[in-house]
Amino acid sequence: MAVSPGLGLTTPPHTRPRKARRSWTGWGFLGPFVVIFLFTLVAPVIYAIYLSLYRDKLIGGNSFVGLSNYITAIHDPVFHTALFHVLLLLFVQVPIMMALSTMAALALDSSRLYVASLFRMSLFVPYAVPSVVAALMWGFMYGSTFGLVANLNSAIHIHLPNPLASNYVLAALGNITTWEFVGFNMIILYSALQSVPQDRYEAAAIDGATKFQVIRAIKVPAMRRALVVALVFALIGSFQLFAEPNVLKSLAPNTIGSAFTPNMYAYNLSFNGQEFNYAAAIAIAMGIITMVGAYALQVGGMRGDN
Repeated sequence: MAVSPGLGLTTPPHTRPRKARRSWTGWGFLGPFVVIFLFTLVAPVIYAIYLSLYRDKLIGGNSFVGLSNYITAIHDPVFHTALFHVLLLLFVQVPIMMALSTMAALALDSSRLYVASLFRMSLFVPYAVPSVVAALMWGFMYGSTFGLVANLNSAIHIHLPNPLASNYVLAALGNITTWEFVGFNMIILYSALQSVPQDRYEAAAIDGATKFQVIRAIKVPAMRRALVVALVFALIGSFQLFAEPNVLKSLAPNTIGSAFTPNMYAYNLSFNGQEFNYAAAIAIAMGIITMVGAYALQVGGMRGDN
């Protein structure tokens, strides 16, 4: 022990701090997820990028071509048409779906529904229906020679337009996806409304605000972040559209072709045309377009937040 001069006090000798022991407990919990993530997401994406940089040739076999497949996709009219279909659904169907989801969430939050739980469940149940089953069910109703449309034509002796005709098929697909995801988006927006502090409503009541003013000044701003998240999900879902048109293709082969959406185009190029390299380029290009769109939507939606 060291003695301080003049004070008669002792101070402990200088000791080196003990080295903190590394704990691997967190990695034990995280490890399985990391392994699954690497093998199910990262590795397939890397392999798809690798495939997209090559092309099978009659002379030379599978050769490295760099970005040639992507340049071909940029000038491919079939890919342009498929991309136009999903963009049209994105800019027409998604706003309609979000408007319906917002109105449903506001109706639930108003506490004026006598059967709110039944209303919430009836809108959310379609989300639990697999996309293939939903497409089969709606395809049966859309049938002009069988199903609901055919029965109505024969029952009331009128000629309803065929929903799967070329002029209406996009609206028919939009109707299916809207039916599937309105309840899902409603739950997201309704959860955001539930987080609004009650004192805001009390202050608005003291100020004499009307119901419409409360919705505009309190509820809609409260749903802003949730709405951006729902829009990002909707954008991703629109670009990934595959199951519904692929199922309905057998009912409307003259309207829904093998390249109706980019995912259908890539799928048929790969499994029917054996053009794995070009299909990989289409898939990677759609992934890049989706990421850029989702990022732009998120940045634009969150602009102005503190």
